[in-house]
Amino acid sequence: MSWAAEPKRLAALLPDGFALGVATAATQIEGAVTAGGRGPSTWDAFAAQPGRIVDGTTPEVTTDHFHRYREDVQLMRDLGVDAYRFSIGWPRVQPDGAGPASAEGLAFYDRLVDELLEQGIRPVATLFHWDMPEPLQAAGGWMTRDTASRFADFTALAAAALGDRVDKWITLNEPTTVTLNGYALGIHAPGEQLLFGALTAVHHQLLGHGLAVQALRAASVAGEIGVTNVHSPVVPARRGFVTSQYTKVFDLVHNRIYADPVLLGRYPKVPFLARKEFRALTETDPADLAIIHQPIDFYGLNYYMPTRIAAGAPTDAATPDGDAEAMKELPFHLAEWPEYPKTGFGWPIAPQFLAESLRDYVARYGDALPPVYITEGGASFPDRVGPDGSVDDSARIEFLGDHIAAALSVEGVDLRGYFVWTLMDNWEWAAGFTERFGLVHVDFDSLERTPKASYHWLRKVIAARG
Repeated sequence: MSWAAEPKRLAALLPDGFALGVATAATQIEGAVTAGGRGPSTWDAFAAQPGRIVDGTTPEVTTDHFHRYREDVQLMRDLGVDAYRFSIGWPRVQPDGAGPASAEGLAFYDRLVDELLEQGIRPVATLFHWDMPEPLQAAGGWMTRDTASRFADFTALAAAALGDRVDKWITLNEPTTVTLNGYALGIHAPGEQLLFGALTAVHHQLLGHGLAVQALRAASVAGEIGVTNVHSPVVPARRGFVTSQYTKVFDLVHNRIYADPVLLGRYPKVPFLARKEFRALTETDPADLAIIHQPIDFYGLNYYMPTRIAAGAPTDAATPDGDAEAMKELPFHLAEWPEYPKTGFGWPIAPQFLAESLRDYVARYGDALPPVYITEGGASFPDRVGPDGSVDDSARIEFLGDHIAAALSVEGVDLRGYFVWTLMDNWEWAAGFTERFGLVHVDFDSLERTPKASYHWLRKVIAARG
């Protein structure tokens, strides 16, 4: 079935109250790095290092959402989305990572939230989407326990300013990616290559989550509270004991060491061959786990691709997000998926694994699993504006249609919504401006916004709901 030709049929699958939204992140779209109260971010420092960003670009301007947010909210209104998931830039609200809030920084988010509500769009705020104030990173970042407390203080500032109007709060976005790409492999900020030594950052992020939930509850925020992580089903490349053990290890470091403590209040059991590497988690204080295991109102799941594990050292340094020399030190590697088409990033397009992710969560967590939102789902493709001014991204339409339908096919999960990544083309972290995920094309020279075919398709789906 071609979802491009059948938006009404997809709309008919949507349950009553199912939210369709779009998602962004502050560092990727706001720009204005020296305005609006913003202080230096760990991503500013990372991008300033030669060779860190594929095209040598920085977060300095990106899409200039800071100055053009009304135009972007109008795009969302015309699209018809129910909700907008954005992130509150920690360096903009609390430039030093400590002390009082920047009045200018909070004022920007105050204006944004009011504009969203005026246009009938529910604000969904993420508190940490990877942009740590550089002074905190210089002091150790998530490898330092004190950062969890500083994050709770920042959360309290945001809650006091916006807690009466934000519909949903997300504490952390993808602690998996922060740990693996930022602290273990060195391909994202802050650029550390600690491999399993990075697991300390897992615990401190989760502790920060628990403390942030407590801060939000203490502020009596009106909105629901949750957390979101990227889930990737992990399968072995071939049968065999050794490969199966490495597959279990990667499933732990990508999925379970985050969800288990939040939902079950404990870290998962570790295969014998990896007990030494996981000691930073298995020997933690039970009091910390009690803080991490706060009641939450929803769980956010980001999905992009499955993972296939093969035994043996990698022959190259490739990862889904770029080359990482540290990968060569591992006794296993990420195997290819030649049977599936690929996105512009080279990621396998396999919507059935999104359904598998949801089934896995239902099986593992049962009654402990709260309502679920797909808080990110999307794909990069090499989109171009045609001679007639249109952008034909039919591959993205197929991707979104297949993935939304796959998510809705799963029984036993209380699935409440799907947020498309992303509203508009942006600064895609270490890939710079080389990968386009947006429903709206952005000319990064003129900053002109052009809705793509996928934008118009999604508008038809939204309009066709019962």
